[in-house]
Amino acid sequence: MALGVNAQESQASIDAALTFGILWLDVCRISQSPKTLVEGLTLFVPRGTSGLVRERMANLNRAAAKWHLLEFDERHDAAVEIDCTDRGNVSTRLVHAPNKAAALERFAGPIARVEAVLPNCEIAVLSAAEIAFRWRGLEFARTRLGVDPGSFRSTQEIIFGVGAEERILDHSNASLFLQLLTALRDTRHPYGPKQHPMFRMRPERWLESLVVNDVSMIDQRLQSQATESPALYSQVPAFSAADRAMIDVLTTTSTGRLAVVELKADEDIHLPLQGLDYWSRVEWHHSRGEFQRFGYFAGRELSPEPPLLFLVAPALRVHPATDTLLRYIAPEIEWEFAGIDERWREGVKVVFRKRRGPSVQPGPEQEDTAA
Repeated sequence: MALGVNAQESQASIDAALTFGILWLDVCRISQSPKTLVEGLTLFVPRGTSGLVRERMANLNRAAAKWHLLEFDERHDAAVEIDCTDRGNVSTRLVHAPNKAAALERFAGPIARVEAVLPNCEIAVLSAAEIAFRWRGLEFARTRLGVDPGSFRSTQEIIFGVGAEERILDHSNASLFLQLLTALRDTRHPYGPKQHPMFRMRPERWLESLVVNDVSMIDQRLQSQATESPALYSQVPAFSAADRAMIDVLTTTSTGRLAVVELKADEDIHLPLQGLDYWSRVEWHHSRGEFQRFGYFAGRELSPEPPLLFLVAPALRVHPATDTLLRYIAPEIEWEFAGIDERWREGVKVVFRKRRGPSVQPGPEQEDTAA
Protein backbone atom coordinates (compact mmCIF):
# COMPACT_ATOMS: atom_id res chain seq x y z
CA MET A 1 0.00 0.00 0.00
CA ALA A 2 1.07 3.61 -0.53
CA LEU A 3 0.56 6.92 1.23
CA GLY A 4 1.61 10.38 0.10
CA VAL A 5 2.00 13.89 1.54
CA ASN A 6 2.10 16.92 -0.73
CA ALA A 7 4.36 19.94 -0.54
CA GLN A 8 1.61 22.19 0.85
CA GLU A 9 1.66 20.32 4.16
CA SER A 10 3.74 21.49 7.13
CA GLN A 11 6.93 19.67 8.12
CA ALA A 12 5.15 18.42 11.23
CA SER A 13 2.45 16.80 9.07
CA ILE A 14 5.09 15.21 6.86
CA ASP A 15 6.93 13.81 9.90
CA ALA A 16 3.61 12.44 11.25
CA ALA A 17 2.80 10.61 8.02
CA LEU A 18 4.76 7.50 8.99
CA THR A 19 2.61 7.00 12.10
CA PHE A 20 -0.58 7.07 10.04
CA GLY A 21 0.99 4.97 7.30
CA ILE A 22 1.81 2.18 9.78
CA LEU A 23 -1.71 2.27 11.19
CA TRP A 24 -3.27 2.21 7.71
CA LEU A 25 -1.02 -0.74 6.79
CA ASP A 26 -2.21 -2.63 9.84
CA VAL A 27 -5.88 -1.86 9.12
CA CYS A 28 -5.50 -3.06 5.53
CA ARG A 29 -3.94 -6.32 6.70
CA ILE A 30 -6.76 -6.96 9.16
CA SER A 31 -9.55 -6.09 6.75
CA GLN A 32 -8.30 -8.17 3.80
CA SER A 33 -9.06 -11.83 3.30
CA PRO A 34 -6.42 -14.36 4.40
CA LYS A 35 -5.49 -14.95 0.75
CA THR A 36 -4.57 -11.27 0.23
CA LEU A 37 -1.03 -10.20 1.13
CA VAL A 38 -0.42 -6.57 2.11
CA GLU A 39 3.35 -6.64 1.81
CA GLY A 40 4.38 -3.28 3.19
CA LEU A 41 4.21 0.50 3.05
CA THR A 42 5.48 2.93 0.43
CA LEU A 43 5.52 6.51 1.67
CA PHE A 44 5.84 9.53 -0.64
CA VAL A 45 7.00 12.84 0.85
CA PRO A 46 8.03 16.15 -0.80
CA ARG A 47 11.59 16.59 -1.98
CA GLY A 48 14.05 17.52 0.76
CA THR A 49 11.69 16.71 3.67
CA SER A 50 12.39 13.04 4.40
CA GLY A 51 15.10 13.39 7.08
CA LEU A 52 13.10 12.59 10.21
CA VAL A 53 10.85 10.02 8.51
CA ARG A 54 13.92 8.24 7.14
CA GLU A 55 15.50 7.99 10.60
CA ARG A 56 12.31 6.54 12.07
CA MET A 57 11.71 4.12 9.20
CA ALA A 58 15.28 2.82 9.53
CA ASN A 59 14.39 1.51 12.99
CA LEU A 60 11.22 -0.35 12.03
CA ASN A 61 10.85 -4.12 11.92
CA ARG A 62 11.94 -5.23 8.45
CA ALA A 63 10.61 -8.74 9.05
CA ALA A 64 7.14 -7.37 9.74
CA ALA A 65 6.79 -5.37 6.51
CA LYS A 66 8.66 -3.97 3.55
CA TRP A 67 9.30 -0.26 3.96
CA HIS A 68 9.92 2.16 1.11
CA LEU A 69 10.39 5.92 1.28
CA LEU A 70 10.38 8.13 -1.80
CA GLU A 71 10.85 11.87 -2.22
CA PHE A 72 8.53 13.26 -4.88
CA ASP A 73 9.39 16.36 -6.88
CA GLU A 74 6.05 17.81 -7.99
CA ARG A 75 7.64 20.32 -10.35
CA HIS A 76 9.47 17.67 -12.38
CA ASP A 77 7.00 14.84 -11.71
CA ALA A 78 9.82 12.60 -10.50
CA ALA A 79 10.31 10.34 -7.48
CA VAL A 80 13.61 9.23 -5.94
CA GLU A 81 13.79 6.38 -3.43
CA ILE A 82 15.60 7.11 -0.16
CA ASP A 83 17.75 4.41 1.42
CA CYS A 84 16.30 3.54 4.85
CA THR A 85 18.32 0.41 5.51
CA ASP A 86 21.28 2.11 7.20
CA ARG A 87 20.34 2.58 10.86
CA GLY A 88 23.66 4.28 11.54
CA ASN A 89 23.06 7.13 9.11
CA VAL A 90 21.43 9.64 11.47
CA SER A 91 21.54 13.39 10.84
CA THR A 92 22.07 14.78 14.32
CA ARG A 93 24.51 16.77 16.41
CA LEU A 94 24.90 16.97 20.16
CA VAL A 95 25.22 20.12 22.25
CA HIS A 96 27.96 20.33 24.89
CA ALA A 97 26.75 19.87 28.44
CA PRO A 98 27.16 23.14 30.38
CA ASN A 99 29.27 23.22 33.53
CA LYS A 100 26.46 23.15 36.10
CA ALA A 101 28.61 23.84 39.17
CA ALA A 102 30.26 26.86 37.56
CA ALA A 103 26.93 28.30 36.40
CA LEU A 104 25.35 27.91 39.84
CA GLU A 105 28.31 29.65 41.42
CA ARG A 106 28.21 32.45 38.83
CA PHE A 107 24.52 33.15 39.48
CA ALA A 108 24.58 32.63 43.25
CA GLY A 109 23.12 36.11 43.86
CA PRO A 110 19.99 35.79 41.67
CA ILE A 111 19.47 32.22 42.90
CA ALA A 112 19.48 33.39 46.52
CA ARG A 113 17.00 36.17 45.68
CA VAL A 114 14.53 33.75 44.05
CA GLU A 115 14.90 31.04 46.67
CA ALA A 116 14.26 33.56 49.45
CA VAL A 117 10.68 33.76 48.15
CA LEU A 118 10.24 30.28 46.66
CA PRO A 119 12.54 27.76 48.35
CA ASN A 120 13.20 24.42 46.66
CA CYS A 121 12.33 25.66 43.18
CA GLU A 122 13.95 23.83 40.28
CA ILE A 123 17.06 25.38 38.76
CA ALA A 124 17.97 24.37 35.21
CA VAL A 125 21.31 25.38 33.71
CA LEU A 126 20.59 26.32 30.09
CA SER A 127 24.10 27.49 29.23
CA ALA A 128 27.15 29.04 30.83
CA ALA A 129 25.40 32.42 30.62
CA GLU A 130 21.79 31.55 31.50
CA ILE A 131 19.78 29.52 34.00
CA ALA A 132 16.04 28.98 34.37
CA PHE A 133 13.85 28.80 37.46
CA ARG A 134 10.87 26.41 37.43
CA TRP A 135 8.17 25.46 39.86
CA ARG A 136 6.90 21.93 39.29
CA GLY A 137 8.09 22.14 35.71
CA LEU A 138 6.65 25.58 34.90
CA GLU A 139 9.33 28.14 34.04
CA PHE A 140 8.66 31.46 35.76
CA ALA A 141 12.00 33.25 35.58
CA ARG A 142 15.45 33.21 34.01
CA THR A 143 18.67 34.93 34.93
CA ARG A 144 21.31 35.72 32.36
CA LEU A 145 24.39 37.78 31.71
CA GLY A 146 23.66 41.13 30.12
CA VAL A 147 25.62 44.29 29.36
CA ASP A 148 25.47 47.30 31.64
CA PRO A 149 24.22 50.27 29.54
CA GLY A 150 26.97 52.78 28.87
CA SER A 151 29.80 50.38 29.68
CA PHE A 152 31.32 47.08 28.63
CA ARG A 153 30.78 45.49 32.03
CA SER A 154 28.56 42.44 32.23
CA THR A 155 25.63 42.42 34.59
CA GLN A 156 23.18 39.82 35.81
CA GLU A 157 19.47 40.35 35.18
CA ILE A 158 16.37 38.40 36.12
CA ILE A 159 13.56 38.07 33.57
CA PHE A 160 10.30 36.88 35.08
CA GLY A 161 6.81 36.02 33.89
CA VAL A 162 4.83 33.05 32.62
CA GLY A 163 4.33 32.66 28.88
CA ALA A 164 4.52 35.85 26.84
CA GLU A 165 4.27 38.13 29.88
CA GLU A 166 7.96 38.59 30.58
CA ARG A 167 9.76 41.61 32.01
CA ILE A 168 13.12 42.44 33.55
CA LEU A 169 12.99 42.55 37.31
CA ASP A 170 13.66 45.99 38.82
CA HIS A 171 12.44 48.12 41.71
CA SER A 172 9.25 49.15 39.88
CA ASN A 173 7.90 45.62 39.44
CA ALA A 174 9.34 43.80 42.47
CA SER A 175 5.82 43.49 43.92
CA LEU A 176 4.60 41.75 40.73
CA PHE A 177 7.50 39.31 41.02
CA LEU A 178 6.48 38.50 44.57
CA GLN A 179 2.83 38.05 43.53
CA LEU A 180 3.81 35.64 40.77
CA LEU A 181 5.89 33.43 43.03
CA THR A 182 3.21 33.45 45.71
CA ALA A 183 0.55 32.46 43.16
CA LEU A 184 2.73 29.61 41.93
CA ARG A 185 3.26 28.31 45.45
CA ASP A 186 -0.45 28.52 46.31
CA THR A 187 -1.91 27.04 43.11
CA ARG A 188 0.63 24.73 41.49
CA HIS A 189 0.69 21.82 43.90
CA PRO A 190 -0.93 18.35 43.79
CA TYR A 191 -4.08 19.48 45.60
CA GLY A 192 -4.32 22.94 44.06
CA PRO A 193 -7.33 24.39 42.20
CA LYS A 194 -7.55 22.19 39.10
CA GLN A 195 -9.18 24.87 36.95
CA HIS A 196 -6.56 27.51 37.70
CA PRO A 197 -4.38 28.32 34.64
CA MET A 198 -1.15 27.90 36.60
CA PHE A 199 -2.23 24.45 37.74
CA ARG A 200 -3.09 23.34 34.21
CA MET A 201 -0.09 24.78 32.35
CA ARG A 202 2.71 22.53 31.08
CA PRO A 203 1.58 19.21 32.63
CA GLU A 204 4.31 17.31 30.77
CA ARG A 205 7.01 19.43 32.37
CA TRP A 206 5.38 18.89 35.77
CA LEU A 207 5.55 15.13 35.23
CA GLU A 208 9.15 15.48 34.05
CA SER A 209 10.12 17.35 37.22
CA LEU A 210 8.81 14.45 39.33
CA VAL A 211 10.60 11.82 37.25
CA VAL A 212 13.86 13.79 37.30
CA ASN A 213 13.64 13.97 41.07
CA ASP A 214 13.53 10.15 41.28
CA VAL A 215 13.62 8.32 37.95
CA SER A 216 13.80 4.97 39.76
CA MET A 217 10.02 5.34 40.22
CA ILE A 218 9.76 4.36 36.54
CA ASP A 219 12.15 1.42 36.83
CA GLN A 220 14.42 0.32 39.67
CA ARG A 221 17.29 -0.13 37.23
CA LEU A 222 17.43 3.59 36.47
CA GLN A 223 19.70 5.97 38.35
CA SER A 224 18.66 9.39 39.63
CA GLN A 225 20.82 12.39 40.40
CA ALA A 226 24.01 11.67 42.29
CA THR A 227 26.27 14.00 44.20
CA GLU A 228 29.60 12.65 43.00
CA SER A 229 28.86 13.06 39.27
CA PRO A 230 25.82 13.67 37.09
CA ALA A 231 23.75 10.56 36.36
CA LEU A 232 20.70 12.18 34.79
CA TYR A 233 19.98 14.99 32.33
CA SER A 234 16.66 16.51 31.32
CA GLN A 235 15.75 18.34 28.11
CA VAL A 236 18.92 17.26 26.31
CA PRO A 237 19.13 19.03 22.92
CA ALA A 238 20.03 16.84 19.93
CA PHE A 239 19.72 18.79 16.71
CA SER A 240 19.18 17.55 13.19
CA ALA A 241 18.62 19.23 9.86
CA ALA A 242 14.88 18.67 10.24
CA ASP A 243 14.17 19.70 13.84
CA ARG A 244 15.46 20.53 17.30
CA ALA A 245 14.86 17.41 19.35
CA MET A 246 14.69 17.73 23.13
CA ILE A 247 15.12 14.41 24.89
CA ASP A 248 12.97 14.48 28.04
CA VAL A 249 15.25 12.45 30.31
CA LEU A 250 18.59 10.78 29.62
CA THR A 251 20.06 8.63 32.35
CA THR A 252 21.77 5.29 32.93
CA THR A 253 21.00 2.01 34.61
CA SER A 254 23.00 0.78 37.60
CA THR A 255 25.23 -1.08 35.13
CA GLY A 256 25.97 2.06 33.11
CA ARG A 257 23.64 1.38 30.20
CA LEU A 258 22.11 4.52 28.70
CA ALA A 259 18.34 4.94 28.97
CA VAL A 260 16.06 7.33 27.10
CA VAL A 261 12.84 8.26 28.93
CA GLU A 262 10.09 9.89 26.86
CA LEU A 263 7.14 11.32 28.80
CA LYS A 264 3.59 12.28 27.86
CA ALA A 265 1.02 13.68 30.27
CA ASP A 266 -1.80 13.52 27.69
CA GLU A 267 -2.83 11.12 24.94
CA ASP A 268 -0.44 11.30 21.98
CA ILE A 269 -0.62 9.00 18.96
CA HIS A 270 3.00 9.78 18.02
CA LEU A 271 4.60 8.74 21.34
CA PRO A 272 6.13 5.43 20.12
CA LEU A 273 7.78 6.89 17.01
CA GLN A 274 8.87 10.06 18.78
CA GLY A 275 10.55 7.93 21.43
CA LEU A 276 12.10 5.83 18.65
CA ASP A 277 13.47 9.00 17.05
CA TYR A 278 15.16 10.09 20.29
CA TRP A 279 16.47 6.57 20.90
CA SER A 280 18.12 6.52 17.48
CA ARG A 281 19.89 9.83 18.12
CA VAL A 282 21.16 8.71 21.51
CA GLU A 283 22.33 5.40 20.05
CA TRP A 284 24.14 7.21 17.23
CA HIS A 285 26.03 9.58 19.55
CA HIS A 286 26.72 6.81 22.07
CA SER A 287 28.21 4.48 19.44
CA ARG A 288 30.69 7.25 18.62
CA GLY A 289 31.58 7.96 22.24
CA GLU A 290 30.28 11.51 22.02
CA PHE A 291 28.38 11.83 25.28
CA GLN A 292 31.41 11.82 27.53
CA ARG A 293 33.40 13.78 24.97
CA PHE A 294 30.71 16.46 25.10
CA GLY A 295 30.70 16.61 28.90
CA TYR A 296 27.92 14.18 29.82
CA PHE A 297 28.29 11.49 32.53
CA ALA A 298 31.74 12.70 33.54
CA GLY A 299 33.64 10.14 35.57
CA ARG A 300 31.21 7.35 34.74
CA GLU A 301 31.82 4.26 32.67
CA LEU A 302 29.06 3.78 30.10
CA SER A 303 28.12 0.32 28.92
CA PRO A 304 28.70 -0.32 25.17
CA GLU A 305 25.20 -1.83 24.93
CA PRO A 306 22.56 0.07 22.92
CA PRO A 307 20.31 2.37 24.99
CA LEU A 308 17.06 1.29 26.56
CA LEU A 309 13.86 3.12 25.61
CA PHE A 310 11.24 3.93 28.24
CA LEU A 311 7.86 5.38 27.23
CA VAL A 312 5.76 6.81 30.05
CA ALA A 313 2.14 8.07 30.08
CA PRO A 314 -0.86 8.05 32.42
CA ALA A 315 -2.64 4.70 32.15
CA LEU A 316 -5.97 6.17 31.03
CA ARG A 317 -4.34 8.52 28.51
CA VAL A 318 -2.56 5.94 26.37
CA HIS A 319 -3.62 6.28 22.74
CA PRO A 320 -5.40 3.14 21.44
CA ALA A 321 -2.96 2.95 18.51
CA THR A 322 0.09 2.62 20.77
CA ASP A 323 0.15 -1.20 20.86
CA THR A 324 -0.03 -1.39 17.07
CA LEU A 325 2.84 1.05 16.59
CA LEU A 326 5.02 -0.72 19.16
CA ARG A 327 4.66 -4.01 17.27
CA TYR A 328 6.40 -2.50 14.23
CA ILE A 329 9.52 -1.26 16.07
CA ALA A 330 12.67 -3.25 15.21
CA PRO A 331 12.92 -6.26 17.55
CA GLU A 332 16.53 -5.44 18.49
CA ILE A 333 15.41 -2.29 20.30
CA GLU A 334 14.61 -2.92 23.95
CA TRP A 335 11.66 -0.81 25.04
CA GLU A 336 9.39 -0.61 28.04
CA PHE A 337 6.06 1.16 28.26
CA ALA A 338 5.11 2.29 31.76
CA GLY A 339 1.51 3.28 32.43
CA ILE A 340 1.35 5.45 35.54
CA ASP A 341 -1.49 6.29 37.92
CA GLU A 342 -3.68 9.21 36.82
CA ARG A 343 -2.94 10.95 40.13
CA TRP A 344 0.73 11.28 39.22
CA ARG A 345 0.93 14.82 40.63
CA GLU A 346 0.61 13.26 44.07
CA GLY A 347 3.44 10.85 43.28
CA VAL A 348 4.44 8.80 40.23
CA LYS A 349 3.35 5.18 40.53
CA VAL A 350 3.56 2.63 37.71
CA VAL A 351 0.36 0.56 37.45
CA PHE A 352 1.24 -1.56 34.39
CA ARG A 353 4.23 -2.31 32.18
CA LYS A 354 4.81 -3.70 28.71
CA ARG A 355 8.26 -4.80 27.64
CA ARG A 356 10.13 -6.17 24.69
CA GLY A 357 13.70 -7.35 24.84
CA PRO A 358 16.23 -8.22 22.13
CA SER A 359 15.46 -11.95 22.16
CA VAL A 360 11.80 -11.47 21.26
CA GLN A 361 10.93 -12.51 17.70
CA PRO A 362 8.77 -10.33 15.43
CA GLY A 363 5.25 -10.28 16.78
CA PRO A 364 3.22 -8.92 19.70
CA GLU A 365 5.04 -7.48 22.67
CA GLN A 366 5.18 -9.28 25.99
CA GLU A 367 2.06 -9.32 28.08
CA ASP A 368 1.21 -6.60 30.56
CA THR A 369 2.65 -6.95 34.03
CA ALA A 370 1.26 -5.24 37.08
CA ALA A 371 3.63 -2.96 38.93
